[in-house]
Amino acid sequence: MLANEMDKEIGEKRTTQETRAGRPSPERSGSALGALIRQRNFRLLWIGEGVSLLGDQFYLIAMPWLVLQLTGSALAMGTVLALAGIPRALFMLVGGALTDRFSPRSVMLASNLIRMILVGLLAVLVLDGEVALWMLYAFALLFGLGDAFFYPAQTAIVPKLVKNQGLQSANALMQGTMQVSLFAGPALAGAIIALLGSAQAPDISPVNNLGIGLALGFDALTFLISALTLRLMRVPSSVGSNQLQSDENSLIASIREGLSVVWNDAALRAFFVMIALANLLVNGPISVGIPVLADTRFPEGAAAFGILMSAFGGGSLLGTLLAGALPRPTARSMGVVLGVIWSGLGLGILALGLIASTPLAALVTGLMGVADGYVVILFITWLQRRTPEALLGRMMSLLMFASAGLLPLSNLLTGALINLNVAAVFVGGGGLMALVVFIFLLNPSVRAMEPAPVPAPGAAD
Repeated sequence: MLANEMDKEIGEKRTTQETRAGRPSPERSGSALGALIRQRNFRLLWIGEGVSLLGDQFYLIAMPWLVLQLTGSALAMGTVLALAGIPRALFMLVGGALTDRFSPRSVMLASNLIRMILVGLLAVLVLDGEVALWMLYAFALLFGLGDAFFYPAQTAIVPKLVKNQGLQSANALMQGTMQVSLFAGPALAGAIIALLGSAQAPDISPVNNLGIGLALGFDALTFLISALTLRLMRVPSSVGSNQLQSDENSLIASIREGLSVVWNDAALRAFFVMIALANLLVNGPISVGIPVLADTRFPEGAAAFGILMSAFGGGSLLGTLLAGALPRPTARSMGVVLGVIWSGLGLGILALGLIASTPLAALVTGLMGVADGYVVILFITWLQRRTPEALLGRMMSLLMFASAGLLPLSNLLTGALINLNVAAVFVGGGGLMALVVFIFLLNPSVRAMEPAPVPAPGAAD
């Protein structure tokens, strides 16, 4: 019964909502966003996550810049980023299972409080000039652990708060807010670090620490604001918990259920493998390579780092708007459309390895952002609609695992190779990513993203 209802929702007859009685569908209506914001729970989620996302951008600029200024080593920066990625990858599936067992809100609240304490402590250490590399290694491990539980819950909470017909609008609003933060946050953080970096650092460290410390402190404050908005939400019992009914459904068995669903579905299996391979090739060049380019190639330094990331955010915002405004590709053409656009990300990475101008590099990263924003909205909405509610946390954790599971390896490889030849890392990684996507497009399951949903384990037909 559930499969039939979801198939009707996202199948070839999905346009009937837009044409029935001559009325536009709620998702296409201009009042859709207003209706979403009037929902108290969703409004609190949107405000809290919007503020926290802005803080995240400060952290993502401050942390790699801190390591680079403290050590001058791309390998050390790659190692710190990799250490954050290891617990994130190892415990991502556990985070998804716990999200389904309890509630996304509870998991997000706990994760935000833990990360607030960690980032706040790091900010104090930086401002006091007491920070050392071994501290950053320990911080990265603990922070990555908190991330592992947060991201599956964040992706799973939206379809629990928003009715199915408003899901794409809700995703577009959340993603658009993230892109606004990605547009404004890095440039602002980079400017603060650059402006305050002229101050003399304590003798114990070569780091010009004031701007970096303030950026980290701001991130800690945004975690607190996000936690407060989550605490103020009034979640109905039907939304608050998905306790597993069977005593046999242990945590490991719950994770196994989610893995089985993906493995037994040809389209999901192909997409998740493609996502994992592509992210292995490009995440390192983005996370480790772009700060190195800013530090060694572009005269603006930290400001250039912020400009490039802001350009990506602005492009992603445009891509998100296009995903909401343009007609959704048909199920039989969506895989080709997404694959071709996504391969453009790889070509953009390739181009960055050959560019020596900050404005031109910003243009390329902006175009990469457009491709990323468009692809993310369409794919996430397709996956959420395809997944039964009882599996949402695990499915989102598997997607996050495919996206970030190989990130530690990607960061370590980039950190080790980039000192040999910066351009080769970008050209090789970007070119291989584009090639991987085109190879996977030969798979019929990727070319045609069939609308048939994944059945819930044990669900009646």
